[in-house]
Amino acid sequence: MDAFGVLQFWTFLAGLIVIILMPGPNSLFVLKTSISQGPAKAWQALAAVLIGDGVLIFLSYLGVASLLAASPQAFTLLRYLGAAYLLYLGVQILLSLRRAAPEQQQVLPKAGSVFRKSLLLSLTNPKAILFYLSFFIQFIDASYSPAWVPYLALAVVLELVSLAYLTLLIYAGAAIAGFFRHQPKVGQAGNLALGLLFTGFAVRLVMV
Repeated sequence: MDAFGVLQFWTFLAGLIVIILMPGPNSLFVLKTSISQGPAKAWQALAAVLIGDGVLIFLSYLGVASLLAASPQAFTLLRYLGAAYLLYLGVQILLSLRRAAPEQQQVLPKAGSVFRKSLLLSLTNPKAILFYLSFFIQFIDASYSPAWVPYLALAVVLELVSLAYLTLLIYAGAAIAGFFRHQPKVGQAGNLALGLLFTGFAVRLVMV
């Protein structure tokens, strides 16, 4: 990958795989969507995650990530917005435990907005912005011309790894859903755990 202005590609790939495999809001959202609403909706969530990553990479290329790092107030505001949205999703999940019978529980309404919610979750994720700021750009040869080529090369690799992992989560979610249909109490416990995870992510962002 040196020919494309990418430095230490295999180190980048190893670090990327570790980071993507770490549980986070985006992957949990795709998994839960597959469990509660089926693979068709989960594919919408996956597409939104990939588009969100692409937008963040493009903003990193434009230098927006660096501007956010240079402005603590702007980054703090973004962090709070991301925390508020995660809290909103977590509360929705927890409230769904009271509103519906176990066999009817769903995290999000079927009609509407899985794609929009997943995209917003991706774009307001401070962890992702920090990734592109502190990790992603370390593997870019700043002297390479044209400058967009190494960004594009790494973006393609990142998107392919994300696509493979999230696809596995979609199929895993579909298999889990089949089990949950016959084990409603286990499904309730899963919803409770996921709601607490999202609210935990929100609290962690505020406490940083």
